Amino acid sequence: MDSQLYGSLLDEQQPELVGGPAMPPERPQPMPAQDLKKLSKGFPRESVRIRGVKSNPSRRVLVVGSAIALSLFAINEMLQVFSVAAVTPLEYLVLLLFAVNFCWIALAFCGGVAGVVKLFAQRYGNHNNTTNLILNQQVAVLMPTYNESPDRVFSAVETMATRLVQYTRDTEEHKQFSWFILSDTTDPDIALAEEQAFWLLRKRVAGRAQVFYRRRRKNTARKSGNVADFCTRWAAHYDSMLVLDADSLMQSHCILELARRMQADPDAGLIQTIPYLVRGTTVLARVQQFAARFYGPVIGTGLAWWVHKEGNFWGHNAIIRVKAFVECAGLPTLKGKPPFGGHILSHDFVEAALIRRAGWSVKIAADLPGSFEECPPSMIDMAIRDRRWCQGNLQHSRILPTKGLHWVSRLHLVTGIMSYLSSPFWLMLILTGLLLALQAHYIRPEYFTDQFSLFPKWPVMDSERALRLFYITMAILFAPKIFGSLLLLTDKNHCRILGGRIRVIGSILLEIIVSALIAPIMMFIHCGAVFSIISGKDSGWAPQRRDDGSLPLKDVFYRHRWHMLLGILMTYFAYLDSWTLLAWLSPALLGLWIAVPLSMATASQKLGEWVKSKKLLATPEEIEPPELLLAAAEARKAYEQSLQQIWALPDLLKHPALMQLHMAIMDKLPTHVPGGQIEALDAIARVKVQEAQSQSGLLSVLDNKERSYILGNPLLLDVMQRLPKEHSEEDVISIC
Repeated sequence: MDSQLYGSLLDEQQPELVGGPAMPPERPQPMPAQDLKKLSKGFPRESVRIRGVKSNPSRRVLVVGSAIALSLFAINEMLQVFSVAAVTPLEYLVLLLFAVNFCWIALAFCGGVAGVVKLFAQRYGNHNNTTNLILNQQVAVLMPTYNESPDRVFSAVETMATRLVQYTRDTEEHKQFSWFILSDTTDPDIALAEEQAFWLLRKRVAGRAQVFYRRRRKNTARKSGNVADFCTRWAAHYDSMLVLDADSLMQSHCILELARRMQADPDAGLIQTIPYLVRGTTVLARVQQFAARFYGPVIGTGLAWWVHKEGNFWGHNAIIRVKAFVECAGLPTLKGKPPFGGHILSHDFVEAALIRRAGWSVKIAADLPGSFEECPPSMIDMAIRDRRWCQGNLQHSRILPTKGLHWVSRLHLVTGIMSYLSSPFWLMLILTGLLLALQAHYIRPEYFTDQFSLFPKWPVMDSERALRLFYITMAILFAPKIFGSLLLLTDKNHCRILGGRIRVIGSILLEIIVSALIAPIMMFIHCGAVFSIISGKDSGWAPQRRDDGSLPLKDVFYRHRWHMLLGILMTYFAYLDSWTLLAWLSPALLGLWIAVPLSMATASQKLGEWVKSKKLLATPEEIEPPELLLAAAEARKAYEQSLQQIWALPDLLKHPALMQLHMAIMDKLPTHVPGGQIEALDAIARVKVQEAQSQSGLLSVLDNKERSYILGNPLLLDVMQRLPKEHSEEDVISIC
């Protein structure tokens, strides 16, 4: 290894980590797991302000009441469709499935109406969304990471930290912020690359920002456990913590405004932003990016308006009061094994519900721009992510009975559950409707029953009413896209930036087409995830791909083989009824027929670049990028260059300077508590190290998990350092 960074380390006689220890002094505090069957003593707390945690009830009546009324109207219309004659059991099943699905989309529609009205009002009104006070509270900015590219993570932290310094040069409010990279990385090579990146980060921000790094030796409870570990050991130094994700970026005005709002409202427990999606390179990523940018604010703004102070938490890009979090949001371990037992997987919804239960407000800052994240590059990556989210959301069925939850918090949990259960319900509705059509076509109706009647019972439906109800359902389903498109097309500035209304209309149509094609595939993916979870399979915890979504053809075919087969079967059954029914279903079936080429095309960076060159599916942040995104891209190049050659375990053993630096960065927790439980990994690693006769021999028998464990164990590293590099003749034991 002869890179500039590596060489500069070896040139130092006594290498030290710039800026002091890798983490500040510990200040332990308890974070008790909450009892879901009863409230802790003193909860809910008394609010500091009058109505400090009380929401406006008229907003609930308007949105939820309208959704209920609309649902009752639609359900009655469907009943009337079947009630021309006697309703059959199969028709009752269709009615039940329709009712469940319609109630789900009606609430989103009514919230969307509130959102579009609010957004139009903001456009033509004068709204000041800044808090005029000087920040004097301490804020910890947390960037959890798990086997992510270190260049992405550390360059993002550097960019946000240094730009905040520039933004608050006059007030020096940046001094209230400390930046933490909290690693749960298990790959030993990535772990050492993180240390190298941290060393570089400290060099680059020296004297301007406080940045810290800690890698856990055991990632218990995944991300929630990562944050909880920080809270119990260091969070007592801070008033609030801004929780990010490994792909998050946030502009300085957004960071500062969140901290100021938290300081200004003593009853606020959590404030969540609505992130925009950025840096999408594939067609699918650009579709998500475009939809989130122009349709997402309609839903998000409406949701923020009517839930008011009973908002939600989406796991990142939100600021949380430390006192509220550690006292009220400690997560219990659910009885039983995964997928429904064990650690709570989708922790964010539950933490928000527990914070609100304890008497703190939870808000959604829909009016605050400047919050960014990235999205999966392919359908396969979406499927992997959604499998984990699906398990976590279905696990919330165990949380719903929790004593003391606000009804809106319960509704958030139900919404999360229904976001995945809706796919099986829609599929059952489609299949039941198809079965109903086949029954009418092939099964001879019984006009005269055993009961005496002068008139036959004709199997008829009100086709005119059914068609009208179909149009109403489709309008409600697509309303957020319609509202978002209206907002976009009436915004002259955005249309100008995006290349004119003709190109904007082209982007809207392309988004609709691609979304319609992938919708049935994602429906089957979600159905598969639900059935997998119900059958007892755990999702595990796989790192997420961020940029390239391409896979070999055989892998894509393997992933989508059942989707194509199901599409063919549904086509056959529709054909058995009539060509007309097949024509009606063909828009939904087309995506299934072409699942493999569609998956490959939407995951292609090359095709994504072509779409980008035509300014299709573009967003304002892509055409006129904020300086933050440009600065982050430049900083990432610097880290990529410096991390071309990274340290490895043999390098640490070879160079004392690197080992000394590694020891300085390593988490300072005790490696083993005498008399404590010894786990299998710990025991195996210890035996291999203690019985090793040379460094080379030991390295050849260690797997990745054991290397990762040893990298966090100073005692075992010390034993390894004292081993000879190679076997000698005398070391070989003869067994002849």
